[in-house]
Amino acid sequence: MAKGLFEFRQFTIHQEECAMKVGTDGTLLGAWAMAREGQCRILDIGTGTGLMALMMAQRYPEAEITGIDLDEKAVFQAQANAMASPFANRIRIQQADVNSFTDKPFDSIVCNPPFFVDSLTCPDARRSQARHAETLTYETLILSVKRLLDTNGVFSVIIPTDYRSQLLSEASLSGLMLTRECFVRTTPKKSPKRCLMEFRWRPVATVDTATETLEMKPGERSEWYHQLTKEFYLY
Repeated sequence: MAKGLFEFRQFTIHQEECAMKVGTDGTLLGAWAMAREGQCRILDIGTGTGLMALMMAQRYPEAEITGIDLDEKAVFQAQANAMASPFANRIRIQQADVNSFTDKPFDSIVCNPPFFVDSLTCPDARRSQARHAETLTYETLILSVKRLLDTNGVFSVIIPTDYRSQLLSEASLSGLMLTRECFVRTTPKKSPKRCLMEFRWRPVATVDTATETLEMKPGERSEWYHQLTKEFYLY
């Protein structure tokens, strides 16, 4: 596979101009996040290569997807990726800061936010913006979701497990309620490193919680990860 290319079953991601390349986190969230069946509106915050926007477009064939990002080069590349896909007429990519972004309410919002908090930044400004929670803190993310999510909508996010309590606190302050989550570990013997979280405005009787194993050995994936992503990977 070419360095700047990542091929999926129904679309191809060119990523040579993007600070953050295709990774497991975005693929996990794109396959795990939920939206309403039928016609709906989905927002991908920090779309990067456009990966999650394209995955949601494949999974929800009647959805209209908007992807936004601060990085001009990433936006151009995501636009090209979307235009070359079978879902071109349903995906809109634009350069925007979510803090000032306005639109009609969305039925589903997905985000793979910058994951380093209170850590040394990278000298590469674009990579630092994509990886470090400076321009998009958990507080500003949740406030943006509060403003943009429909009353019956769902917000899905993936974060390092270490920051789970911080995000939960910010969500609670805004009235968002945890309705589903999945802890992801790399091998059965290790503690979970990532947490997939789903929030809604209304509570559910029981939060759907699971702990799953990723375990991506050379040429092999865990059964859970295989089942979750089999409609996307070529093999």
